[in-house]
Amino acid sequence: MITPLAIQIVLGIYAVLLAVGGVMGYVKAGSKPSLIAGLASAALTALGVALSFASPVLGLGLGLFVAVALVYVFGRRFMQTRKVMPAGMLAIVSSLVAFLAALALAG
Repeated sequence: MITPLAIQIVLGIYAVLLAVGGVMGYVKAGSKPSLIAGLASAALTALGVALSFASPVLGLGLGLFVAVALVYVFGRRFMQTRKVMPAGMLAIVSSLVAFLAALALAG
């Protein structure tokens, strides 16, 4: 079983990674969509962490939703490009975060 505090930490780290990834996509490739999507995903995940202190089901559910949505987005992108960075890596990380959030909600 994963504790609520552990998944809050995982989601917090995930939010930071999403934000950094969006900024890196903008800096390296000049991709405004990467910047916007990365920061929006990070903000939603951080909101999930904040909400989870008052309502674990609502907050962790939001974190799970974001992770599952990104598994879909990055999984499709990986299947199209076959590039491990960043699509493959983010699909794997998002899958792990979604699995841990689901475990936390089930426990």
